[in-house]
Formats: sequence, C-alpha cells, structure tokens
Amino acid sequence: MASTERRVARAPGRVNLIGEHTDYNDGLVLPMAIDLGTRIDFQSTDDRIVDIVRTDTGERAVIDLDRRATPETGRRGDWTDYIAGTAWSLRVAGGRPTGFVGVLSGNLPLGQGLSSSAALELASAWALSAGEPPLSTAGASASDPIAVARACQRAENEFVGVPCGILDQFAVAFGVRDASLLLDCRSLEHRPVRLPEGAAFLLAESGVMRELRGSGYEHRRRECEAAVAALAAIDPSVRSLRDATPDLLEGARDRLDDRLLRRARHVVTENERVRATVRGFETDDLATAGRAFLASHASLRDDFEVSVPALDRLVEVAAAIPGVHGARLTGGGFGGAVVVLADAAAAEAVTAAIRTGYATPAGHEPVVRQVRASDGAGLTPGQALT
Repeated sequence: MASTERRVARAPGRVNLIGEHTDYNDGLVLPMAIDLGTRIDFQSTDDRIVDIVRTDTGERAVIDLDRRATPETGRRGDWTDYIAGTAWSLRVAGGRPTGFVGVLSGNLPLGQGLSSSAALELASAWALSAGEPPLSTAGASASDPIAVARACQRAENEFVGVPCGILDQFAVAFGVRDASLLLDCRSLEHRPVRLPEGAAFLLAESGVMRELRGSGYEHRRRECEAAVAALAAIDPSVRSLRDATPDLLEGARDRLDDRLLRRARHVVTENERVRATVRGFETDDLATAGRAFLASHASLRDDFEVSVPALDRLVEVAAAIPGVHGARLTGGGFGGAVVVLADAAAAEAVTAAIRTGYATPAGHEPVVRQVRASDGAGLTPGQALT
C-alpha cells in the first residue's frame, strides 16, 4: 500500500569557488552550495519501482530498481542511471531504498559545471529513502552526510561511470547558508568559511556545454597518477600530488616530461591558492581572493589545459570590468561557466557589462546570474503532485 504523504526532496547545485582538479589528488577545495538546484516532489510506495516525470522535457521513466540492481545490468547511459545508481549504492551502504512516484524539476542549468548530477543523486537519495534521512541508523533523526555523499559519489563512479572526486557530492550534502566550505579531500576534515559581506558571486555561462564523460577529464586523472608514480620514485612518501612540493617538482624535472610537470604544478599551486582565498575571505580582503581566482584560471589554462577559448575570453572580459576582483572557470573546465568575484554594490553593473562585452560562440548574449550560498540537501514541505 502506497504512502499518502507527499514530500519534496531538494538538493542545491554548487559552484566551486577555487580548488579545481585538486579533489581527486587529495587536495583542498572551496565549494559553495548555491540557491539553484533540483527537486523531486514524491510519494513513497511499498514496491521498488520509481515512476518519475521530468518537467523540463515531459519525459516519463519507470525504473525497476530490482532489474537495474547492479552497474553491470542496470546502466542505460541516460539520466535515469543517476537514480538507479543511487539506489544501488545506498543498498551497498546498508540502506533500504524503496520506490516512489515523483516529479523531477528544478532551476539548475545543465552542462555548466554546477553539479547537476550530484544534485540529482542527493535528491534521489532522500526520495529513495521514503523521506527519511538516508543511511540513518535505527531510531536516528539524522543521517551521516559524509556517508550519503560517499554513496552518491560511488553511484557516479561505479554505476554512471564518471570517476569524479568527492567534491560535488560533499558540497551538495553539506551546504551552509552564507558560507563556503573548506574541505580537505584526504582527511575529509571540513569547516565553513564565511563569505565577505561586500562580495557578490556571479555565474556567467560561456555558451559551451560541459560534459565530463567523454572529455579530457579521465585523461587528466591518469596524467596525475603518472606524475605521482614518477615523484614517488624520488620520494616514497608521495602518495598523491597533495604530498608534492615546489622544490620536489623542481628536482624532478629530469624524471617528468613537461606535460606531467605542468599537471603536477597546477595541483601544488592550486592548493596554495585555496589557502590564499580562505585568508582573503576571512579578512574581507577581496583583492587577495581575486588575485587567486585569476591565477587559478591561468594555471588551468596553461598548466592543466582544461580551458577553452570561450572561457578564456569570458574571464578576460569580466576581469576588466570595474568592481570585479577576479574570475575563473569553475567545474573542471572543457566548457561551462565562469565564477566572478565582484563587489556587491557593483553586481548589477558588472552583470550588464558582461552581457554587453561577451558573446557566446553562437553570437548570443551570455546568461549571467548572481548566486548565493545555500543549505545542503534535505526535505522541504511537500506540495500536491501534479
């Protein structure tokens, strides 16, 4: 017998303020959950069938969680993999996912590097848990966000087939209103970092869609692993690029070809830029944080080579506008959006100037929006399903 209670599971997107490609290298990241996201209006059922409709396309999917119970048998190569994969991963982690009838909606732009996949996974985790905290112990009123984030990461890694780090799912699970999140991806130690009151964060879309699956993302991971192997031959204490230092890289020039040296240099210097940004935020020093943003983009463009001409042009346009302290690609590169750090008082003027000064490759005015820090995934008061 189906439950008559209707609930809403919501999950925010996230913008990674700084710390790009450091997560899978055990490094530091500084994401911010944002006030754009995904929601599933759902009614739990007593079977293991998910019947869900997308409001953006009108598409309906019926997902049999038993028939799609493993990555080998369940992967379809479409958006339903995120739901079926989350159910599989929750079960692996000891949860008891159940079916639901639902409506999937939201205002999170796709293909912009804002973690739309992680948002769908976290919203699904709540809906699949019959509206109870996912992976909570018997009698507990709350779940362990780390366990849920890890389960959703496993779904994306092993079921969907994208080898992402923990950054996206962590940010979506742990979001804090009015704060960013400093995360050590090795220890998973984390803390909120307050955002300066005088700062505004703008997202400007380049007009180039981003897709990690099939991009150079997996290749960059393999290059980082190759760099670690070469550095470990010199210093056995190096387990990841998190352990490398500028001096070690300098001494390894004869062991690393130029390409691997540049990949490693990006990660080592990006960790320092995360620390600099945190110091800037905590002392209301937007100039320092802005310089770190710009240096991060240059490193991603030149050393890690994940930018594209449209992103470079967008950063160039934004950085020249009065009231802007810095700008950088966000979300891994290969297209997507730029995050702009600006004075709050100038946000409207900066938005207008970006729209005037930059055109997408198709010749269109870019989408530019201000985003604010949001709480993480959870339930909100339900509305009747339509």
